[in-house]
Amino acid sequence: MLQQMELPGLAFAVWMLICFYAPVGGYPNGKVREACTSMVPCHGSSPQLSPEHTITVNGTEFKPGDSIEVHLSGPVFEGFFIQARDAEHLESPALGSFMLADRGASQLLTCAHTKNSAVSHTSKAKKKHIKVYWIAPGNAPKRVQFLATVVKKYKIFWVKIPGPIVSQPNALSPTPPLHATSGAVSTSHPVSYLSKPFNASSCGRTKFCIRNPSNCDPESASCFFLSFQQEGSSVFVEMSGPSEGYLAFALSHDQWMGDDDAYLCVGEDHRVRTITAYLKERSPPVLDSENALEDVSWRLADGLLQCSFRRSIRLPAHKGRFNLDASYYIFLADGEASEGGVIHKHRQQPLITNGIYNITGLPQDIGGSRSPRLIKAHGTLMFIAWITTVSIGVIVARFFKPVWSYSFLFGKEMWFQVHRMLMLTTVMLTSISFVLPFIYRGGWSQQAGFHPYLGCTVMALAIFQALMAGFRPSRHAPRRQLFNWFHWCTGTAARILAVVTMFLGMNLAALDLPDPWDTYTMIAFVTWHVGIDVLLEIHSYCLIRKVEVIEYDRVQILQSLTSAEAEGRLFKQIVLTIYVCGNIVFLIAFLAAINQI
Repeated sequence: MLQQMELPGLAFAVWMLICFYAPVGGYPNGKVREACTSMVPCHGSSPQLSPEHTITVNGTEFKPGDSIEVHLSGPVFEGFFIQARDAEHLESPALGSFMLADRGASQLLTCAHTKNSAVSHTSKAKKKHIKVYWIAPGNAPKRVQFLATVVKKYKIFWVKIPGPIVSQPNALSPTPPLHATSGAVSTSHPVSYLSKPFNASSCGRTKFCIRNPSNCDPESASCFFLSFQQEGSSVFVEMSGPSEGYLAFALSHDQWMGDDDAYLCVGEDHRVRTITAYLKERSPPVLDSENALEDVSWRLADGLLQCSFRRSIRLPAHKGRFNLDASYYIFLADGEASEGGVIHKHRQQPLITNGIYNITGLPQDIGGSRSPRLIKAHGTLMFIAWITTVSIGVIVARFFKPVWSYSFLFGKEMWFQVHRMLMLTTVMLTSISFVLPFIYRGGWSQQAGFHPYLGCTVMALAIFQALMAGFRPSRHAPRRQLFNWFHWCTGTAARILAVVTMFLGMNLAALDLPDPWDTYTMIAFVTWHVGIDVLLEIHSYCLIRKVEVIEYDRVQILQSLTSAEAEGRLFKQIVLTIYVCGNIVFLIAFLAAINQI
C-alpha cells in the first residue's frame, strides 16, 4: 500500500526533474518564457555575431492601439523569438501585444506579466519567413524597437537582432529606422477605436456589470468584464477580456446552451468584428446576415480584446433578438478564432450567472460561475468522501485496534464502529455524488476523458467493499484471513483510483480548479497521508521492539509492556488529532477553490 501511495510522489519528483532540466535541453516547442529577459536560448554555445536575418515593418509611425505588420525573414531557420522594447532602454521588459498571422508556425507568449508580448515558434520545422502583427499599448514609449533571436540550428543562433524603430508622431528619432518600408500605418479610427480601457467605477450605480473574478479591474489582463447601461430606448454594452480570438455573451432562458441570443466580438486581421448570432442547441452559432448594432467600437491592446456597441431594447424586425427589458441568464465566453475570423469552441466553461437578471432593471455588480452547481456539488462530495472520511477511517482501522480495544460504542469495539461509520459515510457520499454528473449531462459525457470510466470503477469498488464487509466471517473462521486480504486490496485499489480520478477531474472544463495550484495541493495531500502512515508504521515497529525486553523476570516484562502501551496510546491519539486537523485544512482549501469558480 505504501509503495502504491508513493507513486504520485515519485511522479511529481520526476516531473520536477524534467522541469529543471528543460532549460538545458532547449525549447523545440517554442515555450521560451525563461528567456524573456535575455532572449538567449539555453543551447550551451555562444551566439553568432553577423546576423543573416532581417526584421521589416510596414510603417514607421504609430499611435496607441495601432497595428504594425512585422516580418522576420532570411535563410532557413528553425526557431525564433520576437519582442518589442523601448528603443531608449533595450533592457526594459517587452511591451505591447502581438497577434498571429499563422498559428501553425507561431505562438504567443507572456513576458514580464504582459500577455501576448512575445512571439515564438511552435516547432523546429524549417521556415524562411514569419509574419505577425504588433498592437501598440496605451502607455507606449515615444520610440519602440523590434528585436529577434533566430536559431538556424541548435548551436547556431543570433541574439537580439536589431529591427526597425517605430515612433509616435512628433517624436524625435535619433537614428533612421532599419529595414523599414515606407508609409506609416494607422488603424486608429475615431468612430470605431476605443482610446482607453473600460472603467468599472459606475458598476452597481448606473451600470449593470458582470465581472470575473469578482470586483476585478477591466484594465487588468486577467479580468472578464461585461456591462450594460440603459440610455433611453437603447442599451450600451461594453465587453472586455484577455482573448486572442473572440469574446461573446449570450442571453438565455435557462443555464443550458441553445436557443439563445448571442453577441460576439471576433479578432480578425488585427481588427475586431462585432457580430450578432443565434445559438441553436450545442452547435456553432448561426451568424446573422444583418447587424442590428450601432456605435460599434473596439480596442486591441495590452493583451485585451475590448468592444462596445449600442442596441435597441426591442427589435421586432430582427428575428432571434430578445427584448432587453426581460430577465435572462447571462453567459460570458471566450475562445480562439482562426484566420479569417472563424471561431472555435470556447476553451473553458462559460461564465454563467447564478440567476436570471433584467439588465435594464436595477443596476447591479455581480459575478457568476464557470462551474454548474451540480458539478460543484459532485466535486464537493467527492472531496469530503475521499480526502476526509475514507482516509481517517483507514488510519483508525490500521493503527487504533490496540488503542481502543477496551472501549465500546453501541456494543461493539470503538475502533470498529468509528471505522464502519466513516466508511458507510464514504459510500453514501460517493453514491450521491456519482449520479449528479449524469443528471447534469442527461447521460454519459463524451468529453471527460478517462475521468468517468475511473469514477465508475471507484463507485463499483466502494459498493463491493461495503457488500463484502456485510458478509465478514467471524474472527476465528477459516476464511477470515482470505477476507482480510480481499478487504484490504479492494479498499486500497479504490483509494488509489479515487486519487487518480480526482487528479483528472480537477482540470475538466466543468470544474477546472486553478492550475497548477490544484495539482500541487493534491500532491501535498497524498504526501501528507503517506507521511502520517509511514510515521505510525515506524512507531508501531519501535513499540514492538521496546516491549521485547531481554529480561527473565515476568513482572518486569509486564511492567514494560504496560508502560509501552500507555506511551503508544498517547502518541497515536496526538498523531490522529493532528492528522484530522490537517485533512480538514486540505478539505477547506479545495472547497474554497470550488466556491471561487
